Order: sequence, then structure tokens, then C-alpha cells
Amino acid sequence: MPASPPPVVTRFAPSPTGELHVGGARTALFSWAYARRHGGQFLLRFEDTDQKRSSKQAEQNILRDLHWLGLTGDNEGEGIPRQSERLDLYHAALAKLKDAGHTYEDNGAVRFKMGQDVSFTDAVYGDVTVPGADLEDFVIQKADGFPTFHLAVVVDDADMHVTHVIRGQEHLANTPKHAALYDALGKPRPVWCHTPSIMNPDGSKMSKRDKAKAARKAAQDATLSQVQDVDQADLAAFLSKDNDSNDIAAAIATQLGLQLPEINVADFQHSGYTPAVLLNYLALLGWNPGDDVERFDLDFLAQHFDFDRIGKSNSKFDRDKLAAFSQDTILKLSPEQWATNLQAHFKDRFPAYVEKLGANFPVFAAAYQERSKTLNDPSVLGRFFVEAPTQYNAKAVKKNLNKNEGEGLKNLQSLRDLLAQQTDWTAQPLHAVIDGAWEALGGKNMGALAQPLRVALTGAAVSPEIGPTLEILGQTETLARIDACLLHCGS
Repeated sequence: MPASPPPVVTRFAPSPTGELHVGGARTALFSWAYARRHGGQFLLRFEDTDQKRSSKQAEQNILRDLHWLGLTGDNEGEGIPRQSERLDLYHAALAKLKDAGHTYEDNGAVRFKMGQDVSFTDAVYGDVTVPGADLEDFVIQKADGFPTFHLAVVVDDADMHVTHVIRGQEHLANTPKHAALYDALGKPRPVWCHTPSIMNPDGSKMSKRDKAKAARKAAQDATLSQVQDVDQADLAAFLSKDNDSNDIAAAIATQLGLQLPEINVADFQHSGYTPAVLLNYLALLGWNPGDDVERFDLDFLAQHFDFDRIGKSNSKFDRDKLAAFSQDTILKLSPEQWATNLQAHFKDRFPAYVEKLGANFPVFAAAYQERSKTLNDPSVLGRFFVEAPTQYNAKAVKKNLNKNEGEGLKNLQSLRDLLAQQTDWTAQPLHAVIDGAWEALGGKNMGALAQPLRVALTGAAVSPEIGPTLEILGQTETLARIDACLLHCGS
């Protein structure tokens, strides 16, 4: 009777040298989904052999983002392994390879001998054979005594009984080396599954450096020579491409009012995307569920994910499509759930709104549900609710207040007097007040009344429906803004 296959074990093993990139998040998602589909384990590991760049803070940030996405490692309770704490394992493997004649020393480092043909099967790209003549000997231990990625990843995966290695296409070229190491160590090879790359719409690879590239171009276009709180020498190095500091990129973006491209999971969270939307979109970058299905959750993915529907072609990250996914999700929420989600996000990201709006927050949320693509959009569209206008759009003033010998200003003053007498400050009665004033004007042009009011309240001629807008602002604030507008634009 044939032996039953070992239980499925997958892993996600990031280097803790920065934030969690969406490409890494997709790898974690696919690894998690495959393990769940087959009733196996999804393990985490930190590959921190780069001692200069690795940090505990980066580890914490990666875990924070994985937990936000809902991807928890099955071994977190035991303590996540770090390569820096497993040197004994690597030294033992190295000794075994030395004893078998597979290595030689080279300037303090240790190299593994290649030369033989290597064949392996990839779950996406099929059978691969690399001639020995094309395979160079490679370093498996650096001169400082630390293993290289190649040795450590093979030893770790074998020790953790990983059966399926899911990783990016860029590692396909490393697989002959890893296959040779597995064979030399007498360990069973895992199933390798290499996923296609995630590209920008222009065809370039979606990279952590994209923020620096965007900020650098904007700074050069604006002939920026100084940036607040950035050392001149550091700025010069950044502009000449000697470094890609995200801190400098962020400082430039703040000074220029620039929106940097979202690259890391935290970027998308801060931009107001929910985990469900981001995961749904990431899953479709390289994997096709079939039957024209596009919208699904983690439960669906865990039930249906497999390697046979992963494509070989690279995927383009379309932010417009992601935003459309997000907007569709928002529109399907009940008003109550939307208000709850929005308030939780604003408490974290925009607490001034929650404090200022108070009990009127659900009314504010309802005003922007149909107009929002992300949880951040109401903070931009509705900024006037927490910041009274200090300037007024010149075109809006000319068209809506000063035209026809100040007709709009006169209507605004009349409406102000009516609103000052109003005792029920909720949307429906306020609508009735405005309707009554409109009828008093002959019922010909509601814009002659509503638009001057919008200019007074927002500084421009744009706002949500006027009744809820008045209710959210409150009577005292509404009258104060009308008075300020009359004083500023009527003088």
C-alpha cells in the first residue's frame, strides 16, 4: 500500500528589512489559501541573515499588516523562527556538505559545487532542466560565518517540513541551486510554485522604489532645492539617486501636496482600503477562480484556491480597478454598517472629524456613501465640515453671489434670517425652510438660493444634499459661516 502524502505545510518567510509589499502579501495570501484548502499548516519565518538591514521594528510591522489582512501564522504561538537564531542548524548542514565533498573555501566564504544538470518541476511553469554548464558554483556561507539565503532557506524549509514553497517568479532562477542543495543534504524536495510578477500599468515592476521615483520626479519638476526637516546633503543624494529613502520621499510629498503611489500594505490601509477589498483584488493578480467570478472573500479562496489556475503571464496592478472594487463594496453596505466602518477608520486616521461631528457622524457618513471609493474619500470631500472656509472660490462668488447686482447675497441674507428662527435643526424641516424661501422667490431657480448657501458653507458651490449638510454643521456654525461670507463677499 503506497504511503500517504505528508500533510501540506506552506510558509511565508519575509526579510524584516522594511514594510510588507503587496507582492509579499499576495505570496502570503496564496500560501495561506493553499494550506487552508488542503487542511494543512501555514507557517511564518523571518529571514534576517542581512544583519545590517534587518530590524525587530520591521518584524512587528510585517506582523501588524499580516494580522490586519487576517493572515495569521499557525506557529505564532510557539514563536516565529528567525534565521539569526538558527545558526547551529546551518553549521550542521554545512559540515555535512563539506564531509561529502560538495564545498570548497573561497576568500573566507564557502561555495557549493555545481556542474551537474538539474531538473525540477514547477507547479506553474512545468518541467525545467538547466544544463550543468550554465550553473556556477555559489556561496552558501559568507566570510562573516552567516549562511547565504540559498543555504538557509533550504535548511529551514526542510527542518520545518515545508511541502509546498510558493514564491515570486524572480526566485525561479534560484530553484536549480536549491534543488541541488536538497539532493546533497538527502532531504525530500518540496513542490515549487512560482507566481507571476506584479507590474505597474506602464509595464515596470511594482517596486518599493516607486515612491522614491515619484517623489524625485516631482521634486525635479518643481526645481525643489530645499525640503523642510531634510538635510541638504541627504536631499542631494536622494535627487541624484544615491538613496531611495522613503522618509525623504514622504517629506517631498508633504511639501508639494503629492500623493505617493501605494506600494506597501500599510499604504493601502492608510488610503482607506479595507482588508477584504485588497485581498480580493490581490488574489486576482495571477489567479483565476473561473466561471467569471471576481468578487469573493477569504472563505471562498480557502475553498477554491489551487495551482492549476495560476497564470504564467505577469499581472498589472490597476489602481482604478481596485478603487472600483472598493466603491462597489461600499455601495453594498447598509448605511449603519458603512457609518460604523467609517467611524472606526476616522477614529484612527482623522480623529478631528469624529470629535467635531459628534452625534452627527452617521449623517455625515450617509452624505458620502454613494460618492466614496475608499474610507478616506469623505475626509477630502467633507473637509469643510471641520474646517470653515477662509477663502471663497472667485468664480463661485462671481456666479452665485455677485451676479445680477448681488442677487445671491440678498437671497443669502434672507435665508440667514429664516434659518436663525428655525428650532428643529434636522434635515427634513431645514429642507422645508429652503423650499419655502424658494417658493417666495417665485419657484423659478432653486440654484439662486441653494448655491449662495453652499458658497457660504464650503467656500465653493459644491456640497452634499443641503438639508443633511445643514444638520451636520449645526445652527450656530451655519449662521457663523453665512455671516462671515456676507462680510467677506459683500464688502
